[in-house]
Amino acid sequence: MSASKKKKSRSEWTFQIVGTLIFTIIGLICFYPFYYLIICTISEQKAVDLNQIRLLPKGINFQNYIEIFKIQNLGNAAVISVLRTVCTTAVSLVCTSYMAYLFTKKKMWGHTFWYRFVVITMYFSAGLIPEYLNNRMLGLTNTFWIYVIPSSISVYNMVLVKTNIEAMSPELEESAYLDGAGYLTRFFKIVLPLQVPILATISLFTAVNQWNDFFTTKLYITNTKLYTLQYLLYEMLNKVTAAAEQITNENPYATITPTGIRLTLTAVVVIPIICVYPFVQRFYVKGIMVGAVKG
Repeated sequence: MSASKKKKSRSEWTFQIVGTLIFTIIGLICFYPFYYLIICTISEQKAVDLNQIRLLPKGINFQNYIEIFKIQNLGNAAVISVLRTVCTTAVSLVCTSYMAYLFTKKKMWGHTFWYRFVVITMYFSAGLIPEYLNNRMLGLTNTFWIYVIPSSISVYNMVLVKTNIEAMSPELEESAYLDGAGYLTRFFKIVLPLQVPILATISLFTAVNQWNDFFTTKLYITNTKLYTLQYLLYEMLNKVTAAAEQITNENPYATITPTGIRLTLTAVVVIPIICVYPFVQRFYVKGIMVGAVKG
């Protein structure tokens, strides 16, 4: 009888059942906060305020979302957030991975010095004020590029990609070199396509950070046309009581409350980025394990 058809022992069955049960419970614990958030946003607001929602929504309605989507400049802010996330993630992937590729080349001038110099920036920074003055002198304030250029390189992600590239078989690149391929050709046609797991992983890191960030807008942007969705909702959260009163005054039939606004704004921000995760989840563990820093 083959090993694959061999009957499992009682201890193996017990281990599988207990393991499945434990991870199912952990999964439900992780899932429930998001589920609770959604059912609260579509439930009657009085029931939410009285903490009567547990497993099922009560008085299902979508008034919260209807009123939130009526916020002035919301559509433009959403577009800016999407553009920021997509553009910054793409630029960061190319710049970070190419820097990582260069640092795998021992022939690079000052290789050790520059690598250590770059890594030091993971632990030390000039501080908020010098960073602000530097970006202002570069003319990045009140421009879309303030979202892209300062985030084009991530040293932590660079270290992950560098380690991943070093684990790749050198013969693949050597064969292209013998055929006359230069560094750029080898990077884009050979190295980059083989780094899909780690690139998917760092793209998730970058996209989540860019989507959730509102402080950059708060610090550098005064032009309302460049406001991100997160900053617009952050401003509304700071004035949540006044916003609820304004919505009620504009629409007497609206039953939205400060709690409803908070929950709905949270859902509007969280749901889009959650939808991205399933597409990169299968690469996540592999990318981290392969790209982990080895001792």
